[in-house]
Amino acid sequence: MARVVVDPVTRIEGHLRIEAQVDGGKVSDAWSSGTMFRGIELIVRNRDPREAWIWTQRICAVCTMVHALASVRAVENALGIEVPNNARLVRNIISASQYIQDHVVHFYHLHALDWVDITGALRADPAKTSQLAQSISEWPKSSTTYFKSVQDRIRKLVESRQLSLFTSGYWGHPAYRLPPEADLMAVAHYLEALEFQRDFIRVHAVLGGKNPHLQTFLVGGMTTSLDVNEPQAPLNPERIDFLVQVAQTAEAFVDQVLIPDVLAVAGFYTDWFSLGEGPGNYLSYGAFPQGSINDTAQYFLPRGLILNNDISKLYPLDPNKVAEYVTHSWYEYAGCDQIAKPPAEGETKPKYTGPKPPYEFLDVEQKYSWLKAPRYDEHVMEVGPLSRMLVAYAGGHADVKVAVDGVLAHFRAPHRAVFYIGAHRGAGARNAIARQPHRRLDRGTARQHAPR
Repeated sequence: MARVVVDPVTRIEGHLRIEAQVDGGKVSDAWSSGTMFRGIELIVRNRDPREAWIWTQRICAVCTMVHALASVRAVENALGIEVPNNARLVRNIISASQYIQDHVVHFYHLHALDWVDITGALRADPAKTSQLAQSISEWPKSSTTYFKSVQDRIRKLVESRQLSLFTSGYWGHPAYRLPPEADLMAVAHYLEALEFQRDFIRVHAVLGGKNPHLQTFLVGGMTTSLDVNEPQAPLNPERIDFLVQVAQTAEAFVDQVLIPDVLAVAGFYTDWFSLGEGPGNYLSYGAFPQGSINDTAQYFLPRGLILNNDISKLYPLDPNKVAEYVTHSWYEYAGCDQIAKPPAEGETKPKYTGPKPPYEFLDVEQKYSWLKAPRYDEHVMEVGPLSRMLVAYAGGHADVKVAVDGVLAHFRAPHRAVFYIGAHRGAGARNAIARQPHRRLDRGTARQHAPR
């Protein structure tokens, strides 16, 4: 028996520590600990609620916009405010652009190098790489000369021994399965994606003033005005034309680079389609209101939940069934017998009782995390991009069903594979289980466990 510690876990916002107990080469138990106190609730206490979104969005510098939107909506809900239609449209465009940029970043810059061997690209034949790229996509940057130039850049970087963002990889490990030509193609697209996401998120600069931490949200609407006769207006004909061009570029990149790469890489790891299952429960609040924010039935992506991996049933979501446990978290609630509260009644009263870091192992029988443990009707729920797609699929969303069924048919995979493909696909796989460490309730108390 051995105890493995990974601290910090990277590719997330905040600090996370994972401890895994290994028996006979298999993980038999695991625990996750949030090791940094954030205290956003305390920062906004006694402030004007109209400015709360300014501070709450600073929970994260990557997914900054979603926290601002959730905060401003919460205040609007409390005050019974309905935003104008133009404000709703601007918010939807801002949200959609965040989705696109985030999925590109997550696949290429946070996940792809788990599957792509940089050193393999040095052994590739650029001519064969060109043939491969042209066989799966019409993307114009697919010539032999182009891939040779990328290969030369990589070789120069390796010879300098200053690997920069490619430092500390498991390069050359036999677990990597892509042929060298696929490695070179993926690395080239990795570098292109760096430029794409930087240019694409200028949408937020136009509609939000800046990125990260947008500045144009307002309780009751947006400060992004539309005036065809005012050259300095945030939205004028010139800037609308710019947004259209950016959208067209994004559509081409997603269709001709991101999706072909996801399918190409996944094709070499199909045995992973039966690994990495989460808790089996999926929750989505829905996205992109098509009218009133309160008319959730008209959201473009529906809300609801799936239980026990049964995608044939979509259950209605009742926010009143959400509770937050602090049994193993360094917080206290008023009344020692009260271990869970709904978020609207929740308290953020830090009370650190753990050892001073660095420490060898967590005392998992006591409090050991700064993360609270959300539950839905005492169920562990997975949220995020995979949940959104599964809930939409279960809800009969036509576009989602075509996309999901197309991927399953491409790999000749059974329907159950959707629970695994999504977990490994990389693009947008921000699995919220990593932020919600309690995996089950034991005799009425919450015990923290990391995701499998």
